Amino acid sequence: MSDEQPGREAEPVPRSRSGAFGRRFPRRGTEPWNAQSPLGLRLLLSGVFLPLFCAAAVLFGLWAASSGPGDSPGRGVLTAIAVMCGVLALIAVIDVLVVVRRLRRERRARV
Repeated sequence: MSDEQPGREAEPVPRSRSGAFGRRFPRRGTEPWNAQSPLGLRLLLSGVFLPLFCAAAVLFGLWAASSGPGDSPGRGVLTAIAVMCGVLALIAVIDVLVVVRRLRRERRARV
């Protein structure tokens, strides 16, 4: 559904259209000109929590594997926590990829 022609390189997208659908609200002139993008903070948070969620998923998985039938918490609870940590790690990976792609697109638009 792209309006690009084969063989043509896509033009850099300006910051005003850097989201999936562009700006939600038009610029009214009241916000500061030097407002910073939240992409750096998103990259930092995803970069910090990605290894934490991966480590938690592994640790909870190992704990679930070594738990016995009468242990508390049970194997099912530990497995569910390990899966949730794995899903959160996957979300963090996807967020890192999206942020890096947007930052590269914005850098190309400045050049």
